[in-house]
Amino acid sequence: MTLSPRYAAIPFRERLAVSFRGRVTLPLRGRLAAVVAAVMALVAAATIVIGVVVGVQRPLPTAADALKVALSQVGTTEDAAGGSKFNQWFMSSRYARAGVDRDGGSISDYANASWCDMFVTWVGAQAGVKGMGGDAFTPAHARWFRDHDRWGTVPRPGAVVFFSWNGSGIDGIDHVGLVIKDNHDGTIRTVEGNTDDAVKIRTRSTDSVVGYGYPDYGHQA
Repeated sequence: MTLSPRYAAIPFRERLAVSFRGRVTLPLRGRLAAVVAAVMALVAAATIVIGVVVGVQRPLPTAADALKVALSQVGTTEDAAGGSKFNQWFMSSRYARAGVDRDGGSISDYANASWCDMFVTWVGAQAGVKGMGGDAFTPAHARWFRDHDRWGTVPRPGAVVFFSWNGSGIDGIDHVGLVIKDNHDGTIRTVEGNTDDAVKIRTRSTDSVVGYGYPDYGHQA
């Protein structure tokens, strides 16, 4: 191949950046950077594929993660009609449709309904907790934990606590919240939605507790 006089006059190092057709291409350094970027992209893609194949998963959220989300909402209040941000979120969730399919009515019925369990459901969804379930009807949510072998009598941090003010069983559950801690004096510290129309921290007697639901939390480091 015969090089043009103009091309031949270019020093050899500079010719590395010129194509044999006489058109200027990327400088050598730019080409190397592009190759490195392409290799890194392939490595990243391969890592994702390997992760999917071998089932690599992110660590499960911990009870502390869920409680952090719940406590960030302390002070949130309902509106004049009795609804809240949690009602609005719940109506757009799959749990609302499941509730209507089970109980009848319409999704709009949740707009101003009691929202203590909607709050708990929202916390689980926001924290990415598995094994939390979700409902607006507290007895049904308690039965979900029981039926999934996640029901018990120990007030662990992050547990979903179900209350009955008249001391009856699951069918008589009136309220729900999340356990912050066991005070070891017959009371528990909780964070609850729809208590005095707001999200608040409470101290409750365990005499009113029907039981606890245990989400699938990861281990705290």
